[in-house]
Amino acid sequence: MPFIKSIASRIFGLALILVCLMISLVGFLLYQVAALNGHLKIIAGYYAPLRLTLVDLNEAGLRRRLAFERWHAALDSGQDRSAAIAEASKNYDLYNQAVSEEIVRARGMLAAPPAGTSNQLRLQQISVLLDQVESSYSIITKRQREVIDLIKGGEKARAVDVLGMLDELQVVVQKQRSEMQNVMGSVIAASTRESAERHVKIVWTTLLATITSVLLGLTVAALVTRRLVKPVRSLMSGIQSVEKGDLTIQLPVASADEIGALTRSFNFFIAELRQKEQMRNTFGKYIDPRILKQVLLTSESAGPASGRREMSVSFCDLSGFTSIGEQLTPAGVVNLLNRHFTLQAEAIQHEHGIVDKFMGDAVMAFWGPPFSTEQGDALLACRAALEQRRAVERLQTMLPEVTGLRKNLPQLDLRVGISTGEVVVGNIGSENTRSYTVIGDTVNLASRLEHVNRFYGTHILICGSTRAAVGDAIVAREIDTIIVKGKTETTSIYELLGLAGEVPEKMLGLCSRSATALAAYQARDWDAAETALRECLAMDHDDAPARILLERVYAFRLNPPAPDWNGAWVFDVK
Repeated sequence: MPFIKSIASRIFGLALILVCLMISLVGFLLYQVAALNGHLKIIAGYYAPLRLTLVDLNEAGLRRRLAFERWHAALDSGQDRSAAIAEASKNYDLYNQAVSEEIVRARGMLAAPPAGTSNQLRLQQISVLLDQVESSYSIITKRQREVIDLIKGGEKARAVDVLGMLDELQVVVQKQRSEMQNVMGSVIAASTRESAERHVKIVWTTLLATITSVLLGLTVAALVTRRLVKPVRSLMSGIQSVEKGDLTIQLPVASADEIGALTRSFNFFIAELRQKEQMRNTFGKYIDPRILKQVLLTSESAGPASGRREMSVSFCDLSGFTSIGEQLTPAGVVNLLNRHFTLQAEAIQHEHGIVDKFMGDAVMAFWGPPFSTEQGDALLACRAALEQRRAVERLQTMLPEVTGLRKNLPQLDLRVGISTGEVVVGNIGSENTRSYTVIGDTVNLASRLEHVNRFYGTHILICGSTRAAVGDAIVAREIDTIIVKGKTETTSIYELLGLAGEVPEKMLGLCSRSATALAAYQARDWDAAETALRECLAMDHDDAPARILLERVYAFRLNPPAPDWNGAWVFDVK
């Protein structure tokens, strides 16, 4: 209980200090605000009217001068302009009276400034200038009257002399009036600046006092919570560190109470998480991280169920690898394969594909739920195949660095086969050893298509279902209709040339003629097929599919196919 009382007394004492501080702050702010209001009243009630009076004085002087010039001009014209003379004389007297009144008003204001008025020296300067202006106006008035009298008496030559002196006086008085205006403007500017400084001072005082109050309040909170909730704060800090991914934290157990027991449980929990993360990182190098996350590290009820699904599968094989492997040490072969597989995996995973397995220098991958996005699986597989080809081109440039060879480098090439259809997907294997993979005719067909590339001299072959699923998003050339080993139904195969809008016009023309040739070939119109195929070879002398079909046309002319021939070519090897 004494500890509680001590805390209570500290809280009360600090609260009392805060109250006294706030009272002092409020009193100081009220004083500053009152001073600021008084200063603003002086500006609005004294400086502004005084400046307006000086402006009116300047205006009256200018109007009086204008009236004099009209009066002088009317008298000097030599014509009977009595009406104009009378009006100018009247206006001259009126504005002369206004000048006198404004001088008296300004002098009265300068003589009785309100209490608290600053800038006394400048006000005295204005008063001196006002005396000078008044004196100048007196002389000007006398000269102006003299000019009028001389003109009336017919002494125009003398009047001209007097007018010259009068102009000099007018320049002097104008400078005096301008100087008064400038000094008055500086007075108002200085007062405005002073008011702004007072305002800033009030704002900063309020801000500093608020910050001080907040700091004192935080001090009170720290005193209260330091010894009461320090273990809880330590535990919360540990939890936050774990949320940020730090699994190395180990909290000290400082007591044997419930907080101590909770801390021991926390340490045990972190040790388990650390072990699981280590296992995740280790297996992530052997299994695609998405399979690890969504399938292997989730319960059977939470993870995706096994079964039949529509997916796209691809197989790729690196041609030219055997010859280069004969020139390298085992370590060099491993280094080259690792670089090749890294580039291929990046291309596949960039298009949301799953790398199923590496086989020699070949890669198997698949696309489908729950790993793919809203884009079609077949399109993603085609985009990945194109990127895989570009990855091999990059690997070709890396060969000297990766292998250490500088001469006789083989030309690497990549063949890809893609098929789309129903597969069996799930954890497949023995009770002790399993692999999340896909199996079925679609998988076998993709593997066969990869090998069929060698026969047709193509690089990427896709089946008809893949072509139908992708639609107009790609440009594909129909190559043939085939029956692969182990199957009886026919399969249309297409060579993937690129994405829509990225294929050269020459290749589009070749596709068009090739389609015409294939249609004639399957219709047994050997002459039309030969003509179209020769046109294809004229476009591309090295076009392997056109040469193969042309050789078949020659053979079928000599030995026509059976009447029930459906245009398919049967492959009796895998």
